[in-house]
Amino acid sequence: MKKIHIQPVFFVYLVLAFSLIAGCKKDDSDDNPASTVKDADGNVYHTLTIGTQTWMVENLKTTKYRNGNPIPQVADSAQWIVLTTGAFCYYDNTSTIGDTYGLLYNWFAVNDPRNIAPKGWHVATSDEWNTLNAFLGGEMVSGGKLKETGSTHWNSPYTSAKDEVGFKALPGGGRTNLGNFQNLGKQGLWWTSTENNAADAWPRGLSSDFAMLFMSFSLDKNSGFTVRCIKD
Repeated sequence: MKKIHIQPVFFVYLVLAFSLIAGCKKDDSDDNPASTVKDADGNVYHTLTIGTQTWMVENLKTTKYRNGNPIPQVADSAQWIVLTTGAFCYYDNTSTIGDTYGLLYNWFAVNDPRNIAPKGWHVATSDEWNTLNAFLGGEMVSGGKLKETGSTHWNSPYTSAKDEVGFKALPGGGRTNLGNFQNLGKQGLWWTSTENNAADAWPRGLSSDFAMLFMSFSLDKNSGFTVRCIKD
């Protein structure tokens, strides 16, 4: 039988070719578009499946509704407290804080029919937070399983911060219906899309001091909180 000899140079090229192919496959996997979604501004969010639900891993940062219309940015407290239409702001009116924690929206932006969530997504309802809560073992322990670990963003004692499911919940604080900013580093507060009455709606929250995911009192729709979206 005739022997086939592979020239050394050709063999090197062959090894390099396979290495490049393998490298490309790895990169494609890391950037799998099925695991990310873009908002109207082009911000990219990673996604995560928890039980039967698929959530965004980051808080929403869009400054536009789904159709491209701008969401007004309102920094002035006197203007903020009298709003009856959608608006956003940065915590302490500092855009670099928004880069990390997401933007703060009033509930009118959450409820606007133009939608702040990307197509195929929506702001999570109170019932959908309940489903997440139940899947993680109930409200007394679920909060710790959602919190980002460590003290980079959470104030001490960041109780039970385990991030067991990769949700990476951050303490983005909020803006009160009087226009004041508070609790950055101490609390994460997220609007749900569930209304309580003409004046109030329901948020969900986490605190550095507790392991629970709590439903606080319904709060004024002029309050500013972060937002997490869930897949339709």
